[in-house]
Amino acid sequence: MNIHEYQAKGVLKTFGVPVPRGIAAFSVDEAVAAAKELGGPVWVVKAQIHAGGRGKAGGVKVVKSLDGVREAAEAILGATLVTKQTGPEGKEVKRLYIEEGCDIASELYLSALVDRASSRIAFIASTEGGMDIEEVAAETPEKILTLTIDPASGFSGFHGREIAFALGLKGDAVKQCVRLIGSLYKAMTEKDASLLEINPLVLTGSGDLICLDAKMNFDSNALFRQKDIVELRDLDEEDPMEVRASEYDLNYIRLDGEIGCMVNGAGLAMATMDIIKLKGGSPANFLDVGGGASTEQVTAAFKIILSDPNVKGILVNIFGGIMRCDFIAEGIVAAAREVHLDRPLVVRLEGTNVDLGKKILSESGLPIIAAGDLSDAAVKVVAAVKEAS
Repeated sequence: MNIHEYQAKGVLKTFGVPVPRGIAAFSVDEAVAAAKELGGPVWVVKAQIHAGGRGKAGGVKVVKSLDGVREAAEAILGATLVTKQTGPEGKEVKRLYIEEGCDIASELYLSALVDRASSRIAFIASTEGGMDIEEVAAETPEKILTLTIDPASGFSGFHGREIAFALGLKGDAVKQCVRLIGSLYKAMTEKDASLLEINPLVLTGSGDLICLDAKMNFDSNALFRQKDIVELRDLDEEDPMEVRASEYDLNYIRLDGEIGCMVNGAGLAMATMDIIKLKGGSPANFLDVGGGASTEQVTAAFKIILSDPNVKGILVNIFGGIMRCDFIAEGIVAAAREVHLDRPLVVRLEGTNVDLGKKILSESGLPIIAAGDLSDAAVKVVAAVKEAS
């Protein structure tokens, strides 16, 4: 789960992380009022969307008057920003963040993430702040430090000092960096964050370290114990179909292919997408209905797939264990009848109650294409989509 910059800064502030003063605004008048409350002489008007690269897309403006705040707010609010992370369709700006200006002496890069390779939280630091870290990694990898923290021993002062020295900090800034890394590590662990990115982390003219930007992502599987974080969720920033899937506890991720997939089990879902590609097709989604989904959940999953206009055909691949094949069949039939199925549907069933499931499908009167195994199913759905096109 992602949250906005101003929300991330609010979370970090509770852990003692230094951030500039700022106020969220949902209208132009609120933006001007926020600027008046903050006081001048310099303000930054920032678009709030779940994507990086806002500055390059015109979503961040530095202004030096209240009239400038109003003009910037009018230009940004309601605009559609297109960045590398939004895709070509872009994202509409519905929120602004008005922040006090900052005397920047140097810009640095700092992030923390859950590193699956080491099973630890890894900090990434670079003197090249304000740039895309991917470009820095590709062109000057020697300017990047990666440091992991053993969860058994936790954070120690030497972690912060190593990062401070890698960033070229001296004097009191080193002490500030040690405190900052400790606070960020605590925020990561206590809030079940999967990513925390500060780009840039700035050293001011007076020698203070301040997190000028903040991006936080959270482990969705841990949200049951992070009620305050759940309250920050902005559904407008999420794919409507993914939001709908979450309401039924379905694991759904929208992709850009033409073959919709409904599978039980994450590993089997990945294998299904792989074999679709192998046979010349392209998956339109990842959808794992889980091992114990109800008929209602299966029906909802099928309807979500069909609601995607890019889907030209559907492959259902079920290996029934806890998930019975007759449940899947009943859900497919119910959903197909409700939405008036108009696209090729290939179904491969194996496992618990497979014969009953196949009987339900064959007696449904729907134009369902049966498949013997996964390879056969992939070949048939790719062929059916090409024929329908």
